[in-house]
Amino acid sequence: MTNQPYDGYDPYGQQPQQPQQPQPQGWPGQGYQQGYQQGHQGQQGYGDPYAAQQYTQQWQGQTWETQTQSPVSAQVTAAEETAYLPPQGYRAPAQAPAPAPASAAEYGPATVAGNARLTDAQRARAEGRSPIIEPGMQPAALTALLGLLLAGAAAVGTYALLVPLVVLQAVTAAGWFRLNGMWPARQGIALGFAGALAADAALLASDRSPSAILGTLGVWVLLALVLQLRSHADPDERMYGLMATVAASALAIVAGGYLAAEADAVTVGAIAVAVAVLARALPLPTPASVVVALLAAAGGGVAAGSMTGLGTSGALLGAGAAACALIGHRVASYDYPSRFVHFTAGVALPLSAAAPAVYVLGRALV
Repeated sequence: MTNQPYDGYDPYGQQPQQPQQPQPQGWPGQGYQQGYQQGHQGQQGYGDPYAAQQYTQQWQGQTWETQTQSPVSAQVTAAEETAYLPPQGYRAPAQAPAPAPASAAEYGPATVAGNARLTDAQRARAEGRSPIIEPGMQPAALTALLGLLLAGAAAVGTYALLVPLVVLQAVTAAGWFRLNGMWPARQGIALGFAGALAADAALLASDRSPSAILGTLGVWVLLALVLQLRSHADPDERMYGLMATVAASALAIVAGGYLAAEADAVTVGAIAVAVAVLARALPLPTPASVVVALLAAAGGGVAAGSMTGLGTSGALLGAGAAACALIGHRVASYDYPSRFVHFTAGVALPLSAAAPAVYVLGRALV
């Protein structure tokens, strides 16, 4: 008698079996149901006694723990289909709208309660103080360094002065556009810098005649008008771009006054501006800081005048150049907390604004 699998008597064989409802592929109980059915069929077969363990091991391979570790796409689909759905009528708790993120890099200290951090300008407005942010000591140090380079190069010669002057004119054009919120504005920056180079070339060709500055400025205003008329932007944007381009070109061209001024006047004026900007950056109240800056510039003018032949007249030249430099410093003090503004306009505008005073006072005193 051979060992045949005995099907056994099914007392319920006459009854129709209920059709099983199809389940979605990868549903959480699928592994359990498959393992249970396979194990049950193995027990009915009276065959291999270890068949149930085999199916049981296969069922264990479909547990939740291994499904989360398996990268099979079907299991990911199952997890998505069986994701928890909130009951009908559930509403998420309302959240307070967060303030718009500031585009600046200067923030106040982080708060423990999780509130949004405020910029220095926003905190100043909230406390009733002025939101104007001054460039600070680092831009002032760069201004002083560039001023000393101008003073030393002027003592060497005209073409030596041209090198730091070109750097000053480039930073002036770029800083003015960034100060007005127009960035990158490559066309306007390039136009302003090109005007400065044209003015320098005209000054050298005309034996440093100041009329070269005025002529170049008039031509560049006309050129800026033509370029803005060809623009397809909105009328308001075109007018805004025209004013920014004309102002940047004018400042960069006017900075060429150092090239037209007397060498001794450039040395005294640049040193006075350097001293004044450093004194202005000291942590003092604004009125006291301005007075200290003017006095320091006058003293620096006297010291530099004693080395160049101007003598005590250097005090007047130094004070006049410092007054114009402080105006440029105030213009670069802005409520937009951008380090790029401070390291371009904050560095260049004090020296560029002082160029006319250096030329006029130098011609009068030398």
